[in-house]
Amino acid sequence: MNTPRIVVTGIGASSPIGGTAPESWAALLSGASGAHTLDYDWVDEFQLPVTFAAQAVVRPDTVLERPEAKRLDPSSQFALVAAREAWADAGSPDVEPERLGVDFATGIGGLWTLLDAWDTLKEKGPRRVMPMTVPMLMPNAAAAAISMHLGARAYARTVASACASSTESVVNAMEHIRDGLADVVIAGGAESAIHPITVAAFASMQALSKRNDDPEHASRPYSVDRDGFVMGEGAAALVLEREDHALARGARIYAVVVGGGVTADSYHITAPEPEGLGASRAVRLALESAGAGVDDVTHINAHATSTPTGDIAEYKALLSVFGERLHDLPVSATKGSTGHLLGGTGALEAIFAVLAIQDRVAPPTINLTTQDPDIPLRISGEPTPLGAGDQLAISNSFGFGGHNAVAAFASA
Repeated sequence: MNTPRIVVTGIGASSPIGGTAPESWAALLSGASGAHTLDYDWVDEFQLPVTFAAQAVVRPDTVLERPEAKRLDPSSQFALVAAREAWADAGSPDVEPERLGVDFATGIGGLWTLLDAWDTLKEKGPRRVMPMTVPMLMPNAAAAAISMHLGARAYARTVASACASSTESVVNAMEHIRDGLADVVIAGGAESAIHPITVAAFASMQALSKRNDDPEHASRPYSVDRDGFVMGEGAAALVLEREDHALARGARIYAVVVGGGVTADSYHITAPEPEGLGASRAVRLALESAGAGVDDVTHINAHATSTPTGDIAEYKALLSVFGERLHDLPVSATKGSTGHLLGGTGALEAIFAVLAIQDRVAPPTINLTTQDPDIPLRISGEPTPLGAGDQLAISNSFGFGGHNAVAAFASA
């Protein structure tokens, strides 16, 4: 059986540095930072140790119609906004409903809905809890909303693998199309978890940067003085399609989804395996499924959260796969600009990898003052040309629970 090529024909994003995918890409290349001081009463009310985050530039309820926004948690609102942009960007493919799938991820889901409902119950009693509470808080709400909006009946799936979630969704979508279960799949992820309980909890476990006096420079992957990640929010979506289906309708093709790898560390609920063993297996699986070798890779979008242990573990994983060639590859750590979108981050970085291939430029890594000598990667604070010839980029995502997911993209 011939294995069909899978291509990316549409992209959409709502991020801390842009209200759309093109705006986010332009801001990324310009070296923008999406991290700012939070302007909420609850920051002072709860005396939070971290007072900043990377909020989305555009609130989703200002984009959606008011009735539909009221029936969706903010995470699902972001998802629907990004999915609609990606679908329109793909030219709204004419595809049979039974051949159209949705694979949309989240790390946490409808957090705001759940905690608002708890407050309502305590303050006003059970009769005032909204009937739509459960459909709004469930993790699969975004996938359901997108599938109903587009009339997708092949499948509607939700991955919840912490920060690896939406990269895993992209890999799943590729595999579903390869296996003949769909012709078109919209894949991605969303998160809206900048809430006092999550800020307090992540800060309590020493995961967040505490640079309250300088939030724009707080996310600093690979810098020797990095002290934690910056919480972000938003969503990103990609339309994946059989190449023959895309060509038949004259669609624009951004890149080819050539491979993916998903593994587990089985090591610790929050800490990465110190030598990056599970992560390196995911990279190898992605290259193997792409039919590619380490010499074919021209760019890496690293997970690089700006945590002391995470960044070094990823470096060790990559070094074990690429050897000394790793130090010649342009590596981008885009969370320096966007912060960490948790379950939405993989899809956003997949878009950045796709656009890096298309525009032949590796985006900059900002806020890197003094590079950690134990992580001697090729990193630049300026956009780096990728040169002529075929391009192959990998995008890495690793999450709490030991989840590892890597997606590989090549020139169309």
